[in-house]
Amino acid sequence: MAENKDQVADTQDFSADHTKKSLDSSQGQSAHDIELGPRATQLNTGSAAGISQEHRDYLLQRHGTLDLDPLPSEDPADPYNWPQWKKMANLVCVGFHATMTTFIAAAIIPTYEDVAEDLGVSIQRASYLTSLQIAILGWAPLFWKPIANRYGRRPVWLISTIGALLFNVGCALSNTYSAVGVCRAFCAFFISPAIAIGSGVVTETFFKKERAKYMGVWTLLVTLGPPSGPFFMGFVGYHTGDYHWIYWILAIVNGVQFIAYIFFGPETRYLRQGVVHKGSAFKQEYLTLRRIDPAPFDAYEFISPLALARYTSVVIPAVTYAIVFAFTSVLITVEIPQLFVPKFEFNPQQIGLQFLGNIIGSVLGEQIAGRGSDWWMNWKTKQMNGGASGDKRPEPEFRLWLSYGGYLLSMVGLLVFGIRFQQAPQGEWNVTPIVGVAIAAAGGQVITTVLVTYAVDCHTEHSASIGAFVNVVRQTWAFIGPFWFPDMLETVGGSGSGGIMAGLIFACAWLPTAFLQWRGQNWRQTKSHVSGKEGQGRPEIR
Repeated sequence: MAENKDQVADTQDFSADHTKKSLDSSQGQSAHDIELGPRATQLNTGSAAGISQEHRDYLLQRHGTLDLDPLPSEDPADPYNWPQWKKMANLVCVGFHATMTTFIAAAIIPTYEDVAEDLGVSIQRASYLTSLQIAILGWAPLFWKPIANRYGRRPVWLISTIGALLFNVGCALSNTYSAVGVCRAFCAFFISPAIAIGSGVVTETFFKKERAKYMGVWTLLVTLGPPSGPFFMGFVGYHTGDYHWIYWILAIVNGVQFIAYIFFGPETRYLRQGVVHKGSAFKQEYLTLRRIDPAPFDAYEFISPLALARYTSVVIPAVTYAIVFAFTSVLITVEIPQLFVPKFEFNPQQIGLQFLGNIIGSVLGEQIAGRGSDWWMNWKTKQMNGGASGDKRPEPEFRLWLSYGGYLLSMVGLLVFGIRFQQAPQGEWNVTPIVGVAIAAAGGQVITTVLVTYAVDCHTEHSASIGAFVNVVRQTWAFIGPFWFPDMLETVGGSGSGGIMAGLIFACAWLPTAFLQWRGQNWRQTKSHVSGKEGQGRPEIR
């Protein structure tokens, strides 16, 4: 495909007449343009009947069909038109980046005792070096999202990885608790963008019919961060005898990420309205490190994802997901060292191995959630269209049927973990608590993929903001959890804690999801409108 087409972006025409036409044309468009006003990154979904013959020929040549949702442009720089290997390479970079956000936070967990001794603090204070990063990972993406909208995703990825590299080196060289804390804080700030913006990248790159599968890849890699960090770095801490090597290895990984983005991380922020694209696709995708959206910054934009709390189809999935994530991922990650070291006298390597159950469970859960969720929706689509492709689509609430199995697995897994840990004799480890961890992790991953994909399906125009909002809710709850998890486990024991967690999941996650499935379509169809300054996308939800 010719890479030099004049439509492809390098220089952009932001003339008043052109922008006015875009503003006028946007008045009759769907909600896909709310977030970014006239410079949206999504085309309207629906029929290809209104496009030119040249556009039709291009899409048929590139995709072999016009049954595409969203409908791409006729531009090779459009991420929807990229070859599959290019999309996947970019997704791997962004997904691994998302893993590293929480991987870095959890990496020192197996060596808390060594960290505390070296820095002259208690083990509890040493654990705050992880809690600090958890909190920052929740809120820092609110800063990065407007930057990524104006300057593109690629510059943010490059700055993010090089910044994390520098502050991981700072952690390795620091010899006081305060210095390490400052470096850990800045490292979390720089590494944070992918944990939230990744959902927007998936939406900008993959068609709706395959979105759950690839959204699942991103959410899986986010989920794998907390158990993978201590799993791998437990070996490092044990065999090197010096926990500082953890920071050096993290810095090396950040450097590899930076190089990978240079070659395999093209720009996915492709503006379809309000601009005229000229130049080569290669230059637009890899060499344009300047502002691509001239819309002025507004202080509101840095907190605008929080306004999504007024969408029940976003806030309910975010809260229910956060509850499950806190129990199936955060509690397991944070409490295993505090539970297993005194009871089984484990060293850092043995502690790290306990997280294998969480990793295996998450991977297996994603096989069910990703492909299964897409198959479920595609099957319903064919059923609605008489066994063939067509314009009829199932409501997003149909996807929620798959979440109930995830809730059940999470509840059963947490009960198995708590009961079998309490029943284990002092000093006699057995694998059954970790089997419970794997079951809970599988359920948690099913819930993650289904609920995040549902929220994005309901509000595709807010895909990046949804990622940021979900991240704020998840990380804030994850930050609070470790302050009361130990008291719960100490007061009621493993069996009682398993029952409490299962009950909370049923009451605060399962039931709200069922209510959302019942009423969600009506809520979404309630009249809503955009208020505030023109083009800033401040939704007022009734």
